[in-house]
Amino acid sequence: MANTKFRPLHDRVVVRRVESEEKTAGGIIIPDTAKEKPQEGEVIAVGPGARDESGKLVELDVKTGDRVLFGKWSGTEVKLGNEDVLIMKESDIMGILG
Repeated sequence: MANTKFRPLHDRVVVRRVESEEKTAGGIIIPDTAKEKPQEGEVIAVGPGARDESGKLVELDVKTGDRVLFGKWSGTEVKLGNEDVLIMKESDIMGILG
């Protein structure tokens, strides 16, 4: 995303998937066709937050650089520059790792 400027709106978050291991602990190499898409990623951009009923801005809990866990079907896959990323609402994120 280095070449493309993109600022998410409201409570949306841009996440770069973290690639899973190509080899198991037992040394078995997993082919690309058998790999599932990882459900873990790094937050690379966040929106300003959502507004509550009174109009007050509620900031997001996640920050740029956080490693997060999200659902299998969360977000929308888009290509920004030469990179595939996910854009999702903060509520689609299950938690922050680490």
